[in-house]
Amino acid sequence: MHTPDYQLLIKQLLFTPLAYNPNQEIVYKNNFRMTYATFHERVCKLANILTELGVKEGDTVAIMDYDSHRYLECYFAIPMIGAVMHMINIRLSPEQILYTIDHAQDDIILINSEFLPIIEQIRGRIDTVKKYVLMTDDSSDDVRTILPLAGEYEELMQNASNRFDFPDFSENTRATTFYTTGTTGMPKGVYFSHRQLVLHTMGILNSLGTHTRHANLHQEDVYMPITPMFHVHAWGFPYIATFMGIKQVYPGKYIPDVLLELIEKEGVTYSHCVPTIIHMILNTPKVESVDLSRWKIIIGGSSISSAQALAAMKKGIDIFVGYGMSETCPILSLAQLTPEMLQKDDEEQAHIRSKTGRALGLVDMRIVDDEMNEVPHDGKSTGEIVVRAPWLTAGYLKDQKNSENLYRGGFLHTGDIANCDKAGYFKITDREKDIIKVGGEWVSSLELEDIIHKHSSVSEVSVVSIPDEKWGEKPLALIVTKAEDKKTLEREIINLIKEFIKNGLIAREGMLLKIHFTDEILKTSVGKPNKKVMREKYRELFA
Repeated sequence: MHTPDYQLLIKQLLFTPLAYNPNQEIVYKNNFRMTYATFHERVCKLANILTELGVKEGDTVAIMDYDSHRYLECYFAIPMIGAVMHMINIRLSPEQILYTIDHAQDDIILINSEFLPIIEQIRGRIDTVKKYVLMTDDSSDDVRTILPLAGEYEELMQNASNRFDFPDFSENTRATTFYTTGTTGMPKGVYFSHRQLVLHTMGILNSLGTHTRHANLHQEDVYMPITPMFHVHAWGFPYIATFMGIKQVYPGKYIPDVLLELIEKEGVTYSHCVPTIIHMILNTPKVESVDLSRWKIIIGGSSISSAQALAAMKKGIDIFVGYGMSETCPILSLAQLTPEMLQKDDEEQAHIRSKTGRALGLVDMRIVDDEMNEVPHDGKSTGEIVVRAPWLTAGYLKDQKNSENLYRGGFLHTGDIANCDKAGYFKITDREKDIIKVGGEWVSSLELEDIIHKHSSVSEVSVVSIPDEKWGEKPLALIVTKAEDKKTLEREIINLIKEFIKNGLIAREGMLLKIHFTDEILKTSVGKPNKKVMREKYRELFA
């Protein structure tokens, strides 16, 4: 007897949720709220709009919007009709945005009115886009543009049918494309299939559902992303939340006080963000009047120090790290604590919560040396993290050379240097390109950052390498602080580092650290410290 093939398609995440709750809400700021039943209808409406505009299987539909209910509708409607969703990074430069539009061969762009000036600036050089659909929070706004608009999103919605027969096709069909932030050269396109996105959803859900006391995601949670929806599918959580049928809250722009207001008003209990965002939230005055004791938050994108984790824990936040990258869909590991670990004091917990964590089920994550030999799990031996999993990108779009380099030896190479302890908890000690070589010895910039963060007067810190005639390189700590007496602060930081060297916790070459106080840490378009730019800037300053 032949069993019909059952394809793993994104439509299964929408039409077979764990909890059938048609009256559950999806909220966009204070502007819009709808039930899941309405959401299903609007996904069908958007599918009809796109097909009537000529979108067919294999075409590419791009989005330029803030985190909104509209974006969530695009997450489903576009790939469910067999098209490819291109999530344009709105924080890239106009030239980089132009490159990604042409490289992805976008056919239609759905664009928030705030981003019209960017596209108007490059319109004459865009070769592939045939039509634009305007997105506004108020469809009655008088928006003027030179772009050839096919209509306004909500007005088109009003006239569209709320029924659509979504087709079956191969689960290996490409569903999404987006571009890495491009710290070297132009951004690189990564892409994912329906199968990969469904398996990623299942993998994360399985890991988050295994804990009862912390870091768990359940039916009573209220989800709000604070990682842009254009960045690695907002870590896959819009798909997870929709599949679970839980309440979702989309905040638009990331304004700390607005985020706190939504957490309070809508009862948000689950989020994810980069360290920069949690730092902003914990340092706005409004935080003192908001109860965050029910908030669980995954930190990723860049490392968080144990001191930062401890500061969040003091506000009652259940904070822990998730690890991955654009090429991995993204989540590979989570720093969830065992019941025994939850008995430890806050400082010990903060140390574990800020680790890279343990690999998810179905993820083969290893630390290897230059010959691809696995290093011991002793918490000390370091090497590069390499990985295999069913949801990794197949490669870089139209880039055979970099794709082959990404998968040397049959594993995806992350470029992250790490160790792993006997309990299976990984700890990234540096990016391969960020590690500092002082007189032949490797010095971890992340370890130095973690130590410096322990000083209460340090708001932000990033450690990069600068050239040195005697040692080849030495570490430079760029520090943001509100302290007025910076000479005393510098002396206290050096003494703190001496203490860690004395106890054998970091290499003695850390004593060569130079300190520079600055007003801001330069960041990439997704909020990570931009160490490449900082190295170039301060290399000249301290030459």
